[in-house]
Amino acid sequence: MYKEVLRSIHNIEVWPLISVIIFFIFFLALLWWALTAKQAFIKRMSHLPLEDGTPTITDATNQLEV
Repeated sequence: MYKEVLRSIHNIEVWPLISVIIFFIFFLALLWWALTAKQAFIKRMSHLPLEDGTPTITDATNQLEV
């Protein structure tokens, strides 16, 4: 049944090709952005999940020494 429905749609063979092209363009754009991003931005973003405002062990020991 599904085969007959899909066969009755005009120009359906174009849609898989369009989806592959969209995926390829998106992948290339993301790869280009990753390769051209500034290292300072990448480093800041990589440490962002670890900075929640609570002092770390090294911060606590540094505060005790001062």
